[in-house]
Amino acid sequence: MIPQRYFAIRLLTAWSMWIIASLGGVSRADDAPMPAAQSPASQSPTSVEKLFAKVRPSVVIITFAGRDGQREGLGTGFAVDRDGLIATNLHVIGEARPISVETADGKRHEVTVVEASDRVADLALLRIDAHDLTPLELGDSDTLKQGQPIVAVGNPHGLTHSVVTGIVSGQREIEGRQMIQLAIPIEPGNSGGPLLDLDGRVHGLLTMKSQVTPNLGFAVAINRLKPLLEKPNPVPMSRWLALGAPDADRWTPLFGGRWRQKAGKLVAEGAGQGFGGRTLCLSKQEVPAVPYEIAVTVRLDDEAGAAGLIFASDGGDRHFGFYPSAGKLRLTQFDGPDVTTWHVLDERPSPDYLPGGWNTLKVRVDREKVDCFVNGHLVIQSTRAQPNPGRAGLAKFRDTRAEFKEFQLGKEIAAPQTDQAVVDRVEEALAGVSPGELDGDLIDRLAPEGAAAVAVLRDRAKKLERQAAHVRQVAAAVYERRVLDELTRELARDEAAIDVIFAALLIARLDNDELDVPAYREQFDRMANELKGRLAADAEEAAKLKALDEYLFNDNGFHGSRGDYYNRRNSYINEVLDDREGIPITLSLVYMELARRLGLDVAGVGLPGHFVVGWQPPMGERQLIDVFERGQRLTREQAQARVLGATGQALDDSHLKPVTKKSILVRVLHNLQSNAGRKRDMPALLRYLDAILTIAPDSPDDHMYRAFYRYQSGQGRRALEDVDWLLSHDPPGIDLERVGQLRDAILNRAK
Repeated sequence: MIPQRYFAIRLLTAWSMWIIASLGGVSRADDAPMPAAQSPASQSPTSVEKLFAKVRPSVVIITFAGRDGQREGLGTGFAVDRDGLIATNLHVIGEARPISVETADGKRHEVTVVEASDRVADLALLRIDAHDLTPLELGDSDTLKQGQPIVAVGNPHGLTHSVVTGIVSGQREIEGRQMIQLAIPIEPGNSGGPLLDLDGRVHGLLTMKSQVTPNLGFAVAINRLKPLLEKPNPVPMSRWLALGAPDADRWTPLFGGRWRQKAGKLVAEGAGQGFGGRTLCLSKQEVPAVPYEIAVTVRLDDEAGAAGLIFASDGGDRHFGFYPSAGKLRLTQFDGPDVTTWHVLDERPSPDYLPGGWNTLKVRVDREKVDCFVNGHLVIQSTRAQPNPGRAGLAKFRDTRAEFKEFQLGKEIAAPQTDQAVVDRVEEALAGVSPGELDGDLIDRLAPEGAAAVAVLRDRAKKLERQAAHVRQVAAAVYERRVLDELTRELARDEAAIDVIFAALLIARLDNDELDVPAYREQFDRMANELKGRLAADAEEAAKLKALDEYLFNDNGFHGSRGDYYNRRNSYINEVLDDREGIPITLSLVYMELARRLGLDVAGVGLPGHFVVGWQPPMGERQLIDVFERGQRLTREQAQARVLGATGQALDDSHLKPVTKKSILVRVLHNLQSNAGRKRDMPALLRYLDAILTIAPDSPDDHMYRAFYRYQSGQGRRALEDVDWLLSHDPPGIDLERVGQLRDAILNRAK
């Protein structure tokens, strides 16, 4: 007799093939733009010398200024058309800084528009007021061969118009990006320079050097730049200078460096101009009379660096600082511009400091002493520090990248307390649990305890190595349940009252427990208020819609993602707001919700394969708007072409009907599910299916998917919940015999 397990294996193999085949990518209207047609190759230069002479007039020097107006960064770029369009790396131009371009003839031009940008690919197009440039011919980077000779031109360490030769050594994926690997040295200042074949055609932009060996570098393929040329997302410099800059009403950056604000966080990058790369960001909040306290939560990308709190600042070189440095906590008195005037008052390691993680620093300034805390524990108490009155804020040193959140300043800052009763209940719930399958009943008991339960569970996971994996699973499930419970409460409201931006942020928060949802809601409110402020009280609907288009596409550069369409970030509404880049459905969400704030009747329209919005004017028919294509108005014929190109289907009237907010959110989750399916990310697949079934609990296909993935993840009892739902509801289109076989396989595994 053939063992029953054999049938279970055959069944699961069939299910695997069927489900994997069912997982498509996110849909889009048309294929990725084809590479630009190549013009016939000019006669090959006979030497690198002649090649360099040919391309040199096209290569430019790019600099950006610090906040004091002095040059802070330098890189390379090259002309891609006669009328002032320059290609370079995004990291070359900094953020919210004035940018200058010096052409080969020594003329200096200020950048007037950031014509396009792609943060993931690290690419940018700049516009200058010039009409006599010599553009380089673009090649086809897909044709590059391993071992092919190449030439690179750049400005390494400020040595302008330097040339170097090498070969293509391979193609590599670096941090999720496909890169050209080069046997060639790349140094600071080379970034953005052209990578050329021996006919002078550009195949890439130099972007980074290897940290392993000096004669190895990488370039972004030129084919990744071509979609930006075809579909730019221009942002005028007046707007670029304001994007991401710290709120001028709250912060004053000093000594250079790059300080950016992303909703609830401040991010500091790049070395400052002060000694040791010191850069400061002073709070404009009034400092109370002593005693007072300041606190911030900080994370460093490199523990060899330093970043933390400052206090008693005179607005210049003099202040005190408390910060982690090289794995220790340090209290320093800064009396001047260099190390001869700096005095380390105390320095010591702390077992309570978490290297590489978020750490909360707090300083209490009293008349006769200064107390310094890390994560609620006193680490330094100094009577040597005698601070004068002054401002408080943040500091960063060297090339560290630091993130700051939850800055506080006041007479007394209460340390977060864990309710012991919650701790006791969590411990009691876990007492009889041994490593093994995730217990749904346990999650039900802990979910009402809220954030405290998540914190206790995570702490227990660190202390109890034997149970760590299981406890982390429970913590993740409780966290997910909390997010989904909040989503459920929001979606219980009437359709018109649902805040779909809030709901979309909750979906993004499933994958990012550090996402500051209130901060992004405030950011969206500011956008809406800024837009309203541009309109007259009696503005007509057409004028409101025109102002919305101008605000999103021209002033703020929102655009469809071209080079990295399938990136998961494009489905996170917070990332879309940060990067001003997304796919049709997320861009449409931003558009329709801003339109709703203006009193416009704009709703989502779920064309197969390409999401658009529909505006219903006071008189006449609904107008389709393709937000992915910068607000292009669509006729029915154009919509038909979109659908036909994406899916091969014919357009019918049902496709043009407005869709509900719940169905929009489910479609966002299906996009994320498809992305996770391609990457075989099982935990993510289950998160998205849980969210989908929270919104649409009667979806038989999603119950079937979840049953299979739960079983594959070892969650047999939870898989039975979905299997029994399918068997009891008998939905059309579901093979109940196959579902029954899966049930038998689950029960046999449990024996």
